[in-house]
Amino acid sequence: MSADKHLQSWQERFEMAEAMQPLLGKLYRNQGVEVVVYGKPLLNASTIEIIKAHRLVRRHVGEKLRLRESFPFVQALSKLAVKQCKVDIGKLAVNYWRDHTDVSEIESYMAKELADAIDHADDVAPRDVVLYGFGRIGRLLARLLIERTGRSNKLRLRAIVLRGGKKGDLEKRASLLRRDSVHGPFNGSVEVDEENNAIIANGTYIQVIYANSPDEVDYTKYDINDALIVDNTGIWKDEAGLGLHLKSPGASKVLLTAPAKGAIKNIVYGVNEGDITPEDIIVSAASCTTNAITPVLKAVNDKYGIENGHVETIHSYTNDQNLIDNYHTADRRGRSAPLNMVITETGAAKAVAKALPALAGKLTGNAIRVPTPNVSMAIISMNLNAETSKDELNEYLKDTALQSPLQNQIDYTDSTEIVSSDLVGSRYAGVVDSQATIAEGKRAILYVWYDNEFGYSCQVVGVMQTMLGLTTLSLPA
Repeated sequence: MSADKHLQSWQERFEMAEAMQPLLGKLYRNQGVEVVVYGKPLLNASTIEIIKAHRLVRRHVGEKLRLRESFPFVQALSKLAVKQCKVDIGKLAVNYWRDHTDVSEIESYMAKELADAIDHADDVAPRDVVLYGFGRIGRLLARLLIERTGRSNKLRLRAIVLRGGKKGDLEKRASLLRRDSVHGPFNGSVEVDEENNAIIANGTYIQVIYANSPDEVDYTKYDINDALIVDNTGIWKDEAGLGLHLKSPGASKVLLTAPAKGAIKNIVYGVNEGDITPEDIIVSAASCTTNAITPVLKAVNDKYGIENGHVETIHSYTNDQNLIDNYHTADRRGRSAPLNMVITETGAAKAVAKALPALAGKLTGNAIRVPTPNVSMAIISMNLNAETSKDELNEYLKDTALQSPLQNQIDYTDSTEIVSSDLVGSRYAGVVDSQATIAEGKRAILYVWYDNEFGYSCQVVGVMQTMLGLTTLSLPA
């Protein structure tokens, strides 16, 4: 292909991606339809991101998906009365073009494949959400909730609750939302309303409330009612502490973004969210590591059975460690986080049993904090009940990542060059690094990357939706 043809090909793809953008936006804003390409979200995607999402299809199915092949599916989708669902046009297009050679039957094909979402009842009222705490997870949850802003959005961020309230605090909080050293700038505009103590981000009005205790706030004063309070502080982890939130008028349910103590359900979205009942008013979204390893462990246990195993977490340092050597109540964590590897404990392996009881008592775990700010890795060593090989196990996990009910939790890579920073912003609970897989007989070792901030936050949003009865139909099944 000549240089001119390469340029012409790129120009065609770019223009096709530009033509997709307004259709994708209207589908979400007006109908609540989220469009993805093999799990890669196109909501608010740039033209380059749309092109890159299509390029990734070859990695999944071994063949190209051209934008001119997927664009007719976006057009057909925009003509259908589908509502409140997630549609993978990548899978629909690939499946269609395997059996067809022209566009004549696309609309009828789409109508058949998306029949469950056509004229889907949209009678679920939007629900209020309050973020109690605005640290690393709180701000990423805010970004995820704000990117969904639109008339059809059912999960509405109404307020954040903070301690403090000193002069200049509001602007500093807004600045931390605008700029992030790891995840980059906020995609949109962030304004401060000093008079009303609020932040407005992409049209979302967020009331900023100052309080020192969960039971100090009257949310109804801000027209916030029947709200889900997402506690990101990690201070309260049992039923007594988290129950304080429910004493505040306007609060109805509580979600903890950390492992809970006692009888509180620890939920890993994609694995055991079905355990949540309408009567559950306090729930935990477990830890980032538990979310990363449980889906993979479930997949392996379902096929091969796990006799026992050990999980070693190579974890980026976190805010509870010291920047330089200083006193810390926990062993070793007082040593400088950016300068040391620090052995510490993790309850993630044992916590797996709360989401996956079949593995109760079968796993041990430990952790090493390392001098990176984000993205971690779990090394899972297992004794299986059935024999396998590296190729067989990888093929099974690849298929699981593409076709199973765990496809939104597990991603898969066969890259020989991928490193931790490449996974910043991954929306999956965990990413299987197939090149590092070791398997022989009944022994297997898996290496699972995970963005311990953003990937975990995406899992939390899934639990939020389930608690509020806002589950989304994903098509094709």
